[in-house]
Amino acid sequence: MFKNALVYRIDHWDAEALAKIEDRLAGSRFVACGASQPLSAGWVEPRGEKNAALAEIVGGEIILKLCTETKAVPSSVVKETLEQRLDEIDKATGRRPKGKAAREVKEGIVHELLPRAFPKRATTWVWISPRAGLLLIGAASAKKADAVVTRLAELLGGDVRFSALQTQLAPASAMAAWLAEQEAPAGFTIDRECELKQPDSEKAAVRYARHTLEIAEVGEHIRQGKLPTRLAMTWSGRVAFVLTEALAIKKIELLDVVLEGESSPSEDGGFDADVALTTGELKLLLPDLVAALGGLLERDQPTAPTAPTTPAAPAKALAAPAPAADSTPPWDLAA
Repeated sequence: MFKNALVYRIDHWDAEALAKIEDRLAGSRFVACGASQPLSAGWVEPRGEKNAALAEIVGGEIILKLCTETKAVPSSVVKETLEQRLDEIDKATGRRPKGKAAREVKEGIVHELLPRAFPKRATTWVWISPRAGLLLIGAASAKKADAVVTRLAELLGGDVRFSALQTQLAPASAMAAWLAEQEAPAGFTIDRECELKQPDSEKAAVRYARHTLEIAEVGEHIRQGKLPTRLAMTWSGRVAFVLTEALAIKKIELLDVVLEGESSPSEDGGFDADVALTTGELKLLLPDLVAALGGLLERDQPTAPTAPTTPAAPAKALAAPAPAADSTPPWDLAA
């Protein structure tokens, strides 16, 4: 269900807005692009059944699905048609349109050709966990996820507020420490995929794929100033994923130990089981990942630096601090 994910905290959402979510979604149901419409977005049935609910609730978890349709005319076709049209105007008037006039001709061509363009559709899963206070968007890029969050906030109205999940340690710093020490945080293992980049204008990069990372070469790259931007990991032998410097969780895969007890598809096509499995595993993974990154960062707290302040700073200085014995998590993902 979720191959990629970006996580947000629910800072505020009153019960009235939650109760009216289905009615609000119905007013923003997906409608395909019109003949000359380049973009359309709206909510569709998560189960894939016509006229079914737009908000599915399984075990207290709310699942939504946003559908986006785009129509675009190939730039090469627009360019070729524009040149022909400008030539025709030049011959007819003796003047070739330039600047604003040429742009208006181009816009007219795009509008004219849009009805003949083939539409492309994409869907984005959304998981809202009111009890855990989190919102998870099934997207790989922050730009796409933020657009979905903005649309959701506008839809729900009221005083709903979301904020991107942030941790005490920058993911790049934490990943650098794990690789330099060749020691994964508790509950995790480091897998065989990694990308390191030099944080300067040249952006020199080194990528490892299907390659052990327990080698001196990786530590040397980190000592030279490169920072990890992607690192493949496995949590508790149950979920494999790739963590990025932007705290995106990519290539999420539930492993055999999780799936082996899954029964044959039920009348609903296995939808409820998929939701229960996915949300159940991620609700356990996320607190461990947050703990490995030093815990949650509150808005009035500065983030940890993305690199040691001096080249000689020891890797252990970047390790996540141990929580106090009497501390409680600011969110209860296991609720």
